[in-house]
Amino acid sequence: MPAVSIVDTRLANIASILAAMERLGLDARIVDAPAQIASADRLILPGVGSFGAAMERLRALGVVDALRERIESDRPTLCVCLGMQLLFESSEESPGVEGLSVVPGAIRRFRSPPRRTHFGWSAVTLGDERTIVQPGYAYFAHSYCATDAPADWSTSRAAFGEPFIASIQRGTTLACQFHPELSGAWGLSLLARWAGVQAPLTTQTLLAESDA
Repeated sequence: MPAVSIVDTRLANIASILAAMERLGLDARIVDAPAQIASADRLILPGVGSFGAAMERLRALGVVDALRERIESDRPTLCVCLGMQLLFESSEESPGVEGLSVVPGAIRRFRSPPRRTHFGWSAVTLGDERTIVQPGYAYFAHSYCATDAPADWSTSRAAFGEPFIASIQRGTTLACQFHPELSGAWGLSLLARWAGVQAPLTTQTLLAESDA
């Protein structure tokens, strides 16, 4: 059974991720050191809050290079919500702050919606078939988004007044703008596929019933 390590960004609801890992029968621990990040079987980079504050925390921990090297070497990594945005070069939320720069491009604020913060459930559709994400409904909580990704990253998409990227995947690195740990049976099933374990029977039953 794989062990899961969760980066202590201090800017995330880690309790909900720990609860999801427990439901999947996985051992999870909180980590904050470069060696722990480099050696983790599977790593989750969570995040809620501001791009600049999150990068400041990662730099203070001295884990930026370890995170970059892990993703570039295709070690199983899951980035959630702000964690996905941190993969990009920059964000309009924090001008002048450099992200992890694993993915070229910038995160920008929503332009079109009558309100600028996307809270709630939205449909997720596939950009291509190379991702473990499946069509369904996910829970989102964000004001900034990515609209483009390079061709070597597979994508899924959603919309909130305008289309945006819901997830990107390259190899064993999956980054989700949504919160899979808060996305019900659909999200738990996705976490199980990423972790390489079987989803709980109750989750499989719910998904089967929804497809019937």
